[in-house]
Amino acid sequence: MTRERRIGLIVFDGCDLLDLAGPADVFATAARKGGAPYTIDYLSPAGGLVPTWEGLKLETAPLSSLRADSFDTIIVVGGLVDDANCDLRIVDWLERNHQDVRRLGSVCTGAFLLARAGLLEGKRATTHWEDCAALQAHFPAIEVDRNSIFVRDGAIWTSAGITAGIDMALAMVEEDHGRELALAVARNLVVFLKRPGGQSQFSTHLECQVMEGPLTPLLKWIIEHPEADMRAEALAERANMSLRSFYRAFEDATGAPPAQWIETVRLATAKRLLEQTEERVDQIARKAGFVTYEKMRRCFARHLGVTPAAYRERFALPSPRAAGPTDPTLLHKAFGLADPVHATLQ
Repeated sequence: MTRERRIGLIVFDGCDLLDLAGPADVFATAARKGGAPYTIDYLSPAGGLVPTWEGLKLETAPLSSLRADSFDTIIVVGGLVDDANCDLRIVDWLERNHQDVRRLGSVCTGAFLLARAGLLEGKRATTHWEDCAALQAHFPAIEVDRNSIFVRDGAIWTSAGITAGIDMALAMVEEDHGRELALAVARNLVVFLKRPGGQSQFSTHLECQVMEGPLTPLLKWIIEHPEADMRAEALAERANMSLRSFYRAFEDATGAPPAQWIETVRLATAKRLLEQTEERVDQIARKAGFVTYEKMRRCFARHLGVTPAAYRERFALPSPRAAGPTDPTLLHKAFGLADPVHATLQ
């Protein structure tokens, strides 16, 4: 007989309801449809009624009232939390009890609580795309995966934002009881068992943040002219630097080598054109600097896990916006460049 698997979902004041309800529905549906022996406990530091940020109050049991080793899986949900706003009672409980639990997970910004407890050090992890940079900055020992819907590193699972908790829970059900049951649960919930693409396709801003400095005019020029000659030698000459100094200054300014950062610019430009215009994909490939559609397709597959056509189908606006998709003020802002004034390079 399959043993019972007890699932503990840890919540706190200001948690996100869907972070909790998504995984809970997966496990409850698995129990209802497939006879999987899951039971679910809702836990909080002090127990009692806990308000979500949406305003709904949840009845919970206190963490201290239950033995950690009675749980198969503990999942920390996300919500109004970051490194500076973590409930340290949860952090303390995780530090003391994590070794007694077979599997630990987090949804969305719940990753910050796992990180504060030291459980993500030296591991791959993810969180909501809006919070990946903050997680990396506060916890540099974590290998933050900015694209994956969820990440498993040993016994630790972390998921991206909000509904990604459903994807992670489905994968846990598949691990516990096989693909057939996981697929049946996914169909019942009307979701993909494995959704196409990663979370980067949902990002509305670019991840490369740029500090103001001597290369700022060049970086703005690159954003405005993604189709231009972007060989390192040409850019170094434009910046009036030796090639060696240019490479060092560029990575200091952007956190990435020139080729990687330029590809990010071109990808962002292509995404905006696909969203906001009806131009043909081969024209978009040229305007974005990829030259050919095939190069653009490979870039989309590598970074987003979808084709340009699939991206357009999901995210295209009903009609083109008045502002052009390559409007420099929009792209400067997206890259964190404070001054949106056009750069003039001699």
